[in-house]
Amino acid sequence: METSSEVVLTGCDALADDVRRGLQRSPKRLQPRYLYDALGSRLFEAICELPEYPITRAELNLLAAHSVAISAGVASPLTLVELGGGNGEKLALLVVALVDAGVDLRVELVDVSATALELATRKLARFPQVSVAGHQATYEDGLRRIARQRAAEGRAGGMMVAFLGSNIGNLEPSAARLFLVSIRAALRIDDRIVLGTDLVKPESELVAAYDDPLGVTAAFNKNLLVRLNRELGANFTLDGFAHRAVWNAAESRVEMHLESLRTQRVSIPGSGCEVAFAAGESIWTESSYKYERAGLVAWGTDLGLARHDQWVDEEAGFAVTAFDAVGFRPGSSPS
Repeated sequence: METSSEVVLTGCDALADDVRRGLQRSPKRLQPRYLYDALGSRLFEAICELPEYPITRAELNLLAAHSVAISAGVASPLTLVELGGGNGEKLALLVVALVDAGVDLRVELVDVSATALELATRKLARFPQVSVAGHQATYEDGLRRIARQRAAEGRAGGMMVAFLGSNIGNLEPSAARLFLVSIRAALRIDDRIVLGTDLVKPESELVAAYDDPLGVTAAFNKNLLVRLNRELGANFTLDGFAHRAVWNAAESRVEMHLESLRTQRVSIPGSGCEVAFAAGESIWTESSYKYERAGLVAWGTDLGLARHDQWVDEEAGFAVTAFDAVGFRPGSSPS
């Protein structure tokens, strides 16, 4: 649970295939991107207002306080890329600093959600001197497209890629590393990555952030079943499943599950399958990995990224780290 991103790019056939494969696994799993239909995206926006979930507020505060330092020394003209940024509120803080510094700026937005792209474009419309383009695509495909365009046009200047909201926490460590390698491959020397990450903190705080007393996160999680009923003709009953959030210290992640409260069978006609659940068996819907600040810097170094600087909200346990592209050396994953 990191950033709002209504999935509209993935068609019903892909959803059906992913659901069939995911529910045949042990443990049963569904990809977290399917949490973000139109209602899921709105529920996530409500989650971001909860006192138990400080990630969004902490990151906004860090960007507001340090946007000048985050963007210091970038080349002009600059291509500013945001991957999965939602409504553009965070990116606008960087744009203000860059425009005030006189940087010749163009913005490239990458998101699978047409709604998010529209909202972000509208948010940035108050900067008439900034060219804004949207790419409805996965992060990797969108970034590759931008890098190819940059090369084909012989575009001078630098590029800064923002991957905020602790989105990287939704990726398994090996996948996160490969994803950062793909970002690094799109960069030239001295280009920059700005990464927002949630940090390891006391278990009670981590669990509360994903299992709030108002039940908003529970509704967000169970809405996935509503979506499968609506789009795939499934017959999940909401009272047959409970939201569970657990801290897996060994893997440094919060896990969200939908736990079956009884032995039951669920028919999913759109996926061409019927799924049996034992009492207590769960569907694992999301992982949110948490990091140590020093581990992030070491990880970046291994991937050919030199730390520009790092800013931490100590109370919320959240970090924004800026890296500059240098050489590449394969190495380990972060802790």
